Amino acid sequence: MAARLPASFIGSFLARSTSRQTCRFTRNAVTTTQWSQQLSGKSIRAYSSDAAPAPAPLYAKLKGDLKVAMRAKDAPRLVVLRAVLAAVLNASKTAQPIETDAQLVALLRKTARASQEAADQFRAAGRGDLVEKEEAQIRVLEEYVAGSGVQSVDEAELKDMVQAVQSELAADGVDAKMGDVMKKLLGPGGRLDGKDVEKTLVARIVKEVMGTKA
Repeated sequence: MAARLPASFIGSFLARSTSRQTCRFTRNAVTTTQWSQQLSGKSIRAYSSDAAPAPAPLYAKLKGDLKVAMRAKDAPRLVVLRAVLAAVLNASKTAQPIETDAQLVALLRKTARASQEAADQFRAAGRGDLVEKEEAQIRVLEEYVAGSGVQSVDEAELKDMVQAVQSELAADGVDAKMGDVMKKLLGPGGRLDGKDVEKTLVARIVKEVMGTKA
């Protein structure tokens, strides 16, 4: 007949066994929790990123029109769009990227002036075929400028703005010079911020209104 173990021994053994299992399950639970936290952290890092700023509306239109022009084999429009988009890409690698519709309109106007100069040279050389190509590109550029929605400013309005800025600076006790007026007109929140106006024209009008005061 097998000897019976004392009840106290059996109770002690069961208590120790239960304690070891509890510790093992606790360690497993901690490990699983830590793994879950690490996985969650990786997921957050994988999906959290700063959203890229939306492109200017006119830029988005130019990119869309490029695809349309390629399908339609619209040669003048293709030449213009490729040149303008390439210029925007090159500018993005510099300290003065083209990021707004107003800046893009300025680029379109600059490109149109270059095409007009080329057309004049071709006309003088008797190359009517090349003149037609340049003029076709100018029409495309002018179309985008007209449809850009960017507000343009004529010389009369510009003179009024310059005089108003002069008065504001004088009221603040500032002995305004040309650079002060230009900065207040063209700077963020200025009267010409976001408008279709060339800096060379602004500089000329400011100089005329202020005289030779630099």
